[in-house]
Amino acid sequence: MKKLITENEIIRLSKQGIKEIVVDSNTILTPSALDRIRTSKMKIVQKSNTSTSQANTEYSNNVKTVAIGSDHTGYEMKQIIISYLKEKGYQVIDVGTNSKDSCDYPDFALDIAKKRLNGECERGIMLDATGIPSAIVINKIPTIRAATCYNEFSAKSAREHNNACVLCVGAKSLGEETIKSIVDVFLNTEFAGGRHQRRLDKITAIEQNLFNSKNGNK
Repeated sequence: MKKLITENEIIRLSKQGIKEIVVDSNTILTPSALDRIRTSKMKIVQKSNTSTSQANTEYSNNVKTVAIGSDHTGYEMKQIIISYLKEKGYQVIDVGTNSKDSCDYPDFALDIAKKRLNGECERGIMLDATGIPSAIVINKIPTIRAATCYNEFSAKSAREHNNACVLCVGAKSLGEETIKSIVDVFLNTEFAGGRHQRRLDKITAIEQNLFNSKNGNK
């Protein structure tokens, strides 16, 4: 039988002064549990040679190329996610930033939106401190949908219900393993269509009406 270890369990064990988490081939550690283990400076001890599983969901994947960017607050996490994506076989377009020097998130968020608009990638990922400001920028571009996601559920909903094409993540508000899990779900979840498409059509109509109004068309 599989044993699921959550972040709450790790917190409880940490408060008890436990420094080692003993796992075996039947142990599943959630991404947030792995992040908590890292920040609590605890150690994972394997009882066997079989690697520990992580909680995940399988989806079909038609994504080949991902554009990724960040501001200075997300630079280090961006480099981690780039390596993670390449290990999984994705083609990666890095739009910057290229250092931890202070910079402005709108520049890189816009670059990702342009890459998607021009068909250079199927998905985009933007990292700043919270994931919120970059989403605001990207959602200014008609037809491009960005979503700030903070767990696997929000990532799945953003794709399945909203057909978001750019994931915005808070590099300062989420841990590495949680972000990786969110990325996996976002890249591998297909849009459900149906009633959700009807709702997106209404968003498109709003965009078109605003465009026509601005240009004096009725």
